Amino acid sequence: QVQLVESGGGLVQAGGSLTLSCAASGIIFGIKNMDWYRQAPGKQRELVAYTPSGGITNYSDSVKGRFAISRDNAKNTVYLQMNSLKPEDTAVYYCHVRYSMNWGQGTQVTVSS
Repeated sequence: QVQLVESGGGLVQAGGSLTLSCAASGIIFGIKNMDWYRQAPGKQRELVAYTPSGGITNYSDSVKGRFAISRDNAKNTVYLQMNSLKPEDTAVYYCHVRYSMNWGQGTQVTVSS
C-alpha cells in the first residue's frame, strides 16, 4: 500500500521561506519520478516541480528561481524548498508519484501580504 505523507506547511509572510517534506512508503522510492503539485481555492491543480529518479529537475515558470525540489532516496523523502514566497503561492501542496494515482493528503501553505 502506497502512502505519501506531506508536512511542513504553514503560515508565512511574503518574502519568507518554507520547506515541505513528503515521506513515501510502499514503493521503491529510488526509481520513482516524483512531483509536487498545488491547488489554490477555485483553481485547478497545477504542477509545481518535478524530480525524476535520475536526471534534471523541472519547474513551472511561476516558481522557477524561487523553489527547489530535491530528494533523499535513503529516507524515501522528497522536499520542496520554497523561498521568496508570494501571496499567490497560497495553496494546498500535494506530493505525487508520477504516472500513478498515488497522492498525498496535502499540506496547506498560506502566504500573507
